[in-house]
Amino acid sequence: MQELVRRVHAALDKPWKKKTGRSKSCGLYRAVEIACMYLRQNGTQEFLGDLREVSQPTVSRIVTTLVPVIMAVLEEFVPDVAAALEMVKGRVCLVDGTITPCWSYADHQELWSRKHGTTGFNAQLVSLLDGTPVFVSDPLPGNTHDKTAFDETPVAEIVRNSGGGIGDKGYQGTDLATPRKKPKGGELSKRDKESNAVISALRAPIERVVAHFKNWKILYTDYRRPYSTYRETYDAARGLFFFSIIWGPFE
Repeated sequence: MQELVRRVHAALDKPWKKKTGRSKSCGLYRAVEIACMYLRQNGTQEFLGDLREVSQPTVSRIVTTLVPVIMAVLEEFVPDVAAALEMVKGRVCLVDGTITPCWSYADHQELWSRKHGTTGFNAQLVSLLDGTPVFVSDPLPGNTHDKTAFDETPVAEIVRNSGGGIGDKGYQGTDLATPRKKPKGGELSKRDKESNAVISALRAPIERVVAHFKNWKILYTDYRRPYSTYRETYDAARGLFFFSIIWGPFE
């Protein structure tokens, strides 16, 4: 947290607490802490205000002001395509998709995911076999099928330049090794069942990566702020995910 506050302080256009005028309700450290609590727990602004003895409007101003700054100062920790390509060179990678839910915005029907039964955004994640996160894509509309998301994000390029990739059944038809589907009206052979079991076991690390990514509850529970603010919030949470891997848990 101290390192993050240092970076935020250096990025601010003007001092957090001015020498003149009305004093802010809390210092910069406490304000960054509140912004991170919002991203970590997706608590209501009233609840966060009660926890830190500030008003809901104060929490709203802190989130609106600091989330874009957190996004900007942590951008360097988010692997880009070039870094991902270097990491997977000659190594097997794992791919999985997940939905990051949000409110049902009236003008954005494309966010409805029939598979998950909710509105949200599709995120594609890539890791190595040991569970090291390699890449997290930009968010796509929730109605995007995983195979389409695979093709429309840099994930396809990353896999092509790796030592091979493994995915679930949603990626059939891609370059990934995937489990076999049960034939219509039939049964899988014993060999196919054994092969599927092996693939499922190998995929366990990427499922853990997805779970850790969505420990930032802003990516796990309904996003409630205006649609226009979603991308900067997603990017901030993605930055914190990779930043925490390098710097350790927030304390």
